Amino acid sequence: MIYFVTVNYYSTEQIARLLQSIKNTTNIPYQFIVINNSPEDAAIYDLAGDETLIIDAGENLGFGGGCNLGIDWVYKQDPQGIVWLINPDTVIKDTPDGAVAFFDSYPEVSILGTTVWEPTGKLWFGGGQFLAATGAILEKNLLSENRLTAAYVPCDWVTGCSLLINLRNFQNCPRFDCQYFLYYEDFDFCRRYDREGHLIAVTDRLAVIHYPSSIINRDLYQKYNHSTYSYLLTMQRYASQWVLGWRFARLLGNALLLLLTKPAVARGKLDGLFRYMKSF
Repeated sequence: MIYFVTVNYYSTEQIARLLQSIKNTTNIPYQFIVINNSPEDAAIYDLAGDETLIIDAGENLGFGGGCNLGIDWVYKQDPQGIVWLINPDTVIKDTPDGAVAFFDSYPEVSILGTTVWEPTGKLWFGGGQFLAATGAILEKNLLSENRLTAAYVPCDWVTGCSLLINLRNFQNCPRFDCQYFLYYEDFDFCRRYDREGHLIAVTDRLAVIHYPSSIINRDLYQKYNHSTYSYLLTMQRYASQWVLGWRFARLLGNALLLLLTKPAVARGKLDGLFRYMKSF
């Protein structure tokens, strides 16, 4: 069975659109789970129904923390199930029905990314690559580069915008690291489980359309605070100390340059840098 998990942060209208797209395209049993990271958003409870469960987080746990609530719930109910983490600002492109058949045919895949398209028809995500020597975290069209004839292409990471977890491959419930409040938690999730021997892959047999939301840009200070901290944490874990130092210096220099022209962005980056230094 497929369990869709999405995290709400004042996104009720987008989630209603996503849910409707699932209802319109799905012909197999599913459960739609909303983790409510914004308790004041009472309208989200209007979506509750037989196939839609609302779980109140009590506070904003961030993306990874919210996903953990949903994954934990599913794992307790059905440790052989398929979890489909999906952003509120997406809709199903064709049909999600092939997800069950995919994992039946390719049970070796533990974490699967779908293609993600923009409303214009441009590919937004087609696979992730990591260059440890430089710390570069890249989004690439691996499907096109590999002239996909097989069902999937192995890759370094996939986006949490549309990410499937094959629970039957995990002896314990897979979880995001809550040190990541926002940004790079999907990358860390993939790299950690890759180190444990799990196969990470991307496919074009499942797809979503992504309508970028403006919610995250309402507070530029918080956006760059979290992204800067999470990026440095990621470099510490997966790149060399030299790369970490180089990336830290580049972020610091860029933040100082932006103080006069983009003060909110600059302050967010500086506080992210200082928060990282205080943590280690």
